[in-house]
Amino acid sequence: MAGLAQAFNFRVSLRRSTSPGPTSTGPPALTDQPTGASRSGPASGGAAGGPPDRLGDGGFQECTGLELEMEVGDHPEGGRNDGLVRGIGRVKLQPIVLKRGMLVPVPGGRADTALWDWLHGIVSGEQRAARYDGDIEVLDATGARTVSHWRFTRGLPLKITGPALNAKTGEIAVEELHIAHEGLRLEGS
Repeated sequence: MAGLAQAFNFRVSLRRSTSPGPTSTGPPALTDQPTGASRSGPASGGAAGGPPDRLGDGGFQECTGLELEMEVGDHPEGGRNDGLVRGIGRVKLQPIVLKRGMLVPVPGGRADTALWDWLHGIVSGEQRAARYDGDIEVLDATGARTVSHWRFTRGLPLKITGPALNAKTGEIAVEELHIAHEGLRLEGS
């Protein structure tokens, strides 16, 4: 029975979306950065004053929302009383919820603020809503092999919850990160 309960790990990476989305307008240039204007750490490379090209890589203990639900439309036919035609409708996408984890901190031991900056920049109107594509990899118990790989596109932050601060534990991890997205697929090997 113990062999059935494996300890899975989830590796997550977020990078600036290059998909134009439904407007057919691509994201702003990511390389127009004036001399001397750079961001330190793994999230560097964004346009001047704009969001970084990469929010980083990290690990989380729990992931939910890897789900697609297709609406089905009923189309009754005149004279057919024993059934109806079912047509394909829109897909419903659930937000991805990542719990108890964090993205890799910047060198020097301080937590990277890129996630908080992403949400705050959008809410405050300081920057255009940057969208990020993401990969969620389920690793085996050893962390050496990817068991499955999910990819979502054009994600936006819905909610970020920090940890309950406790001097005894010293936790700095993100308690919850909710991401709304425009597409999800399970990648093949």
